Amino acid sequence: MKNPKGASFKTFNENIPSKFEHHLSSQVIVLSVMSLNSFKEILKPCAYQSESPSSSSYSQTASTLNPRKPPKSSLSQQLLRLEDDYSFLPTLLPTKQSKESSQFKQHDPLVDDAIEGKFEDEKEKNKDLEKQNGFRIARPKLEAPQFFDPTGPYEPLVLSESGQNPVVQVPASINCRLLEHQRSGVKFLYNLYKKNHGGILGDDMGLGKTIQAIAFLSAIYKKDEEHDTTTNPNKNKQETKGPVLIICPSSVIQNWEIEFSKWSTFNVAIYHGANRDIIFDKIESHGIEILITSFDTYRIHGNILSELNWEVVIIDEAHRLKNEKSKLYEACLSIKTLKRYGLTGTIMQNKIMELFNLFDWVVPGGLGTREHFRDYYDEPLKHGQRSSAPARFVKIAEQRKQHLVSVLGKFLLRRTKEETIGHLMMGKEDNVVFCAMSEVQKRVYKRMLQLPDVQCLINKDLPCSCGSPLKQVECCKRIVPNGVIWPYLHKDNPDGCDSCPFCLVLPCLTKLQQISNHLELIKPNPRDDSDKVKKDKEFASAVFGTDIDLVGGYYQNESFMGLSDVQHCGKMRALDTLMTSWIIKGDKILLFSYSVSFSRLDGSTPTAMRQSLVDHFNSSPSKQVFLISTRAGGLGLNLVSANRVVIFDPNWNPAHDLQAQDRSFRFGQKRHVVVFRMLAAGSLEELVYTRQVYKQQLSNIAVSGKLEKRYFEGVQDCKEFQGELFGISNLFRDLSDKLFTSEIIHSHDKQGTNDTEKKQTLSDFGMCFLPPQSRETFSLESKSPDMLGIVYAHRNEDIISHGRGCNVIQEVDTSTQIPILPPVPKNKKKPITITVTHSDNENGKASRKMKQYRLVARFMGMEVVEFSKWVLSASVSERERVLRDFKRRKEKMPLTLR
Repeated sequence: MKNPKGASFKTFNENIPSKFEHHLSSQVIVLSVMSLNSFKEILKPCAYQSESPSSSSYSQTASTLNPRKPPKSSLSQQLLRLEDDYSFLPTLLPTKQSKESSQFKQHDPLVDDAIEGKFEDEKEKNKDLEKQNGFRIARPKLEAPQFFDPTGPYEPLVLSESGQNPVVQVPASINCRLLEHQRSGVKFLYNLYKKNHGGILGDDMGLGKTIQAIAFLSAIYKKDEEHDTTTNPNKNKQETKGPVLIICPSSVIQNWEIEFSKWSTFNVAIYHGANRDIIFDKIESHGIEILITSFDTYRIHGNILSELNWEVVIIDEAHRLKNEKSKLYEACLSIKTLKRYGLTGTIMQNKIMELFNLFDWVVPGGLGTREHFRDYYDEPLKHGQRSSAPARFVKIAEQRKQHLVSVLGKFLLRRTKEETIGHLMMGKEDNVVFCAMSEVQKRVYKRMLQLPDVQCLINKDLPCSCGSPLKQVECCKRIVPNGVIWPYLHKDNPDGCDSCPFCLVLPCLTKLQQISNHLELIKPNPRDDSDKVKKDKEFASAVFGTDIDLVGGYYQNESFMGLSDVQHCGKMRALDTLMTSWIIKGDKILLFSYSVSFSRLDGSTPTAMRQSLVDHFNSSPSKQVFLISTRAGGLGLNLVSANRVVIFDPNWNPAHDLQAQDRSFRFGQKRHVVVFRMLAAGSLEELVYTRQVYKQQLSNIAVSGKLEKRYFEGVQDCKEFQGELFGISNLFRDLSDKLFTSEIIHSHDKQGTNDTEKKQTLSDFGMCFLPPQSRETFSLESKSPDMLGIVYAHRNEDIISHGRGCNVIQEVDTSTQIPILPPVPKNKKKPITITVTHSDNENGKASRKMKQYRLVARFMGMEVVEFSKWVLSASVSERERVLRDFKRRKEKMPLTLR
C-alpha cells in the first residue's frame, strides 16, 4: 500500500525511516508497540505484570462500534442484518489467566483458527521480547461490537403541528435510531424551515449533526417507506420540491454519500471532479434530489450552481464562512434560497466578528449591519473582558452579552457532549502540561531571539539610529541584509518587498516553534536540494553556536532513534516517560502533531486508505500508538479505541486542538479519555496557548453567555491594549526564566496557594498523570524532582469557563419574525480621537478642547484612554447626562481650575 509519492505505509518494526521531513501538512502513522526500542531500558527494571489484580481497574475495554444503520421494516430483515454484520472478536494475551477472565469467548473453531493465524507472528515476537526483558506488556481488550441497540420505539417522529395536513414526520426507520438530543435537533431545523428561516446546528463534534440533517431532509421530502404510492395515492400529486445543495470539505464528501445510503432513499449525486456537466443536466431535469459538492468546487463553479433554485442549502463545517473577504463567502452569498443551514461544532474560532459573518449568511440582516455589530457587541465584549476593565465596562459588556445570546438563540442550537451523551460516556480530562526545555534548547532559543532578523522586528518602533524622526521600521532598519533569514526571502529583490520587515514574522515564528519541539527540526537534511541545505546550515550554525558538537553536528541524524532522542528535548523527555507507563498497562494512544515523521498521508491519499488504517488501529490489540497530523486528523476519523490523547504542539486556532481530541472522545467511547497538551515552558508555545484561552473565553461569552474569569490585559485588534498577548514584541519575548501562564492564572486566582504550598506540589506534578502501579516504580523521592521534566500543569477545564455558569436565560423562540436589534442612534457621534503633537504652532482651540476633555475624564474618575473607551460604548443620552453633570460641577469650581 503506497501513497502517491511512493512512500510505503509500514509499522515501526517493519521499516526504520531514513528521512526526517521538515514540514508535514498531513500524516497518519500506525505504530507497533513491539518495536518501541526507546522504551526498552526504562521498561526493563519494571516488575509490573499485566495479570496483577491491581491492574483490573485499568483494563477497561475499548469499543469498536459499527456505524449505526437504520433497521428495515421487517424483523426478519433486521436479523439478517445482524448475521451479515457479525465479525470476529480478537483474542487477548495468550495466557491462561486472560483466557479464563475474558468476557467474550469464541465458539466457532474456524473463527478461532483465523484469529490465531492473524496474530501468530505477533505473538511469537511478543514472547521473545517478554523473555528478553523480563516483563509483560498489557494488551487493550476489545469489546464485542454493538450491532443493534435501538434508542427509541419503532414509530415516526411527527414534526408538524396537530391537525396539519399533510403530516410531516421523520420515518420510523430513522427515528428509532436517533438519540434524544438528535430528535430535538431535527425539530429545531424543521421549525426554522417552516418559517422560511436559516439557522445553525452548533452541536459539539461527534454528536451526529450529519444524521440530524438527513433525518430533517427525510421528513420534509417525505422519505417514509411506510407511505409509498400504494398506501398514499396522493403522493404524486404533492408539490415537487427543489433539490438540496450540500457544501462540505472534500474529505467528507464520501462520508455524506455513505450516510445518505444508510439512512434514507434520496437520489444523491456528487458535483466534484469530472462529469460535472452531466450531473448539472440531471439536476435541471429533476433527476437528482441531493447534490453534494466541495468548498473548492463551489468556490470555482458557484456562479453556475447559483442559477438553480435550491429548496435547502446545508454547509457542513460552516465556520469556513468566517472570512467575509474570501471568494468562498462571496460565492455562497449568491445562493437564492433563504433556507440556509450551517453545521459546525466550532461556531467561533478566533474573533467575535466571525459570528457576524456566519450568521449574516444564514439569516441575512438578522444581526444588523457589520458596523453596528462591531460597535454594539464586538468592542464592548472585548474591552469588558480586559482584566483591569472599569466596572462600567464590565457592566456594559454583561448587558450586550445577554442581548447577543438571546438573539443568536433564535437561530442557533448549541449542545455539548456533557449535556447530551455525558451519561453514556466515562468523561474526559484535558491536561495542559508545561515541560521544561533542556539547557541547550534554552540557549538555542535565546540565540534565535538575538538574530538580526528578530531584533529588527522587536525594535521596529524605536527611533532610527540615523537621527531621523522616523521609526526604525520606516527608515534604515526596514530591511535586514545582514540577517540570516531575510536574505533568502529576498534573493531576487535585495531592496526588500512591500511587507518588509513584517515578511519575517511567519518564518521566525516557525523556527521558534521548531526549536520548542525538537532541535533536530532546524538542522539541514542532506537529501534536500543544495540551496535549502546551505540556507538551513547557515541558520543552524547561527543558533547552535558552540553547542553544535553537543547536539551531534550540523546535519540531521539519519536514524529514527537519533531523530527522536530525548536528551536535548524537554517535551520529548516527558512524553517518553509518560508513554512508558501507559504502554505498560495497555492504554491506546493518539499522538497528534504538526511536526514531522517519515511516512506520509496527505490530501491526495484516497480516503479508503486512510479509513483502513483507522480500522486496523481500532481492531488490533497490538497497535497501541497512532501518530496523526493535527490537520489530517481533524475531520472524519473515529478512533474510540484510544483512551489517551497527546497533542505534542499547540495551534494558534484552538478549534484544531479540540477537533483532535474529539477523534477519541465521541459517541462509542467506553473508557475515560485523558488528554495531554504538551507545551515547552518559557517558549512561544505558552503564548500560543494563552491566546487559545483568550479566544475560547470570548467564544463562550458571545455564543453561550458563560461567565469567564478576566485573566488578560490584552484586547484583540486594539493597539492601545496589546497587554501580554498581542503585538510583535510579545511574540518574540524571552520567557525562559518565567512561568508565564502560571503567573497569569494564579495572579487572578483569589484562592491561590502560598509559595510554600506551590513548592511542595511542583515535585508531584508528573506523578498525578501516572497510574497507581507506576507511581511506585517512578518514585520522585529516589530521583530528581524534575524527572518528568514537568514544571507546571493544570486542567484546561478549570481555566476555561471558570465560572461554570451562564446568567443568560435562553427562551424558546415561538415568533415568526426576525428579532429586532437595538437601533443605531441617528445622531451617533464619531469616536473621539486624541492626537498629541509637538509642534510650536499648536492650535489654541484644540488645546483648550483637550484640556476640557481631560477634566471630564477626571470628573468621571478615569484616565483619558479609559474615558475614550467609555465614550465609544456609551449611548447619546448617557454622554449628554455626563456633560450636564460636569457643567453643573464646573460652575462651582474656582475660575483658576476651569
